[in-house]
Parts: sequence; C-alpha cells; structure tokens
Amino acid sequence: MKEPPTAGRDAMNRVKAGFILQNTTLKAWCRANGIDPSAVRQAVYGSWCGPKGRAMRDRVMQAAGVRKAA
Repeated sequence: MKEPPTAGRDAMNRVKAGFILQNTTLKAWCRANGIDPSAVRQAVYGSWCGPKGRAMRDRVMQAAGVRKAA
C-alpha cells in the first residue's frame, strides 16, 4: 500500500475523508479535543512544520485513520 502524503492538499483531503468515514468531521474532532481547527489546517498543509506542528499532523492523521500509530 502506498504511504500517505506527509503534508499538503492531498493529506488534508485524506484527513477529511477519514473523519467522514467515521461519521464525524475534522471540525468536530477539533472541538472535542480543544484544538483550533486553523492550527490543524496549518499543520496538515505543512505551513506549521516545527516539532509541535509535526506532532499535531501525526496526531490528527492517526485520529483520521490515515496513518497508523508509530
């Protein structure tokens, strides 16, 4: 199976689709976890790419089922 993209539009589309397949949304996940949705978008698109941004991207991708836990 092909490895999911690390950041960018394709990664965001996969994250959104992953949450939809779980009958929820990215916004609902953010609200439930007390996270600003714009921070998640920046992390997934790659504009927030420091250690905290990468950790956020990994967390949301795992929650969406796009990437398995390491």
